[in-house]
Amino acid sequence: MCQSNAYLRNSSGSEKLLMEDVSLITPLEDGGIELVGLFGDRLTVQATLKEMDLLKHRIVLDETN
Repeated sequence: MCQSNAYLRNSSGSEKLLMEDVSLITPLEDGGIELVGLFGDRLTVQATLKEMDLLKHRIVLDETN
């Protein structure tokens, strides 16, 4: 499997796991990002894409307010 885990990083630099096994990332018109998991679960966050490391299966999003 090639799915990645998505993490949200806050302004202090700490990260929390948002979703495991992310299979689709879609930027939204309002500046948010929609994550879709392997089994169709969806999560929308107000964040910007900071880093995608596909070898480590890791996606980092920076929190926006």
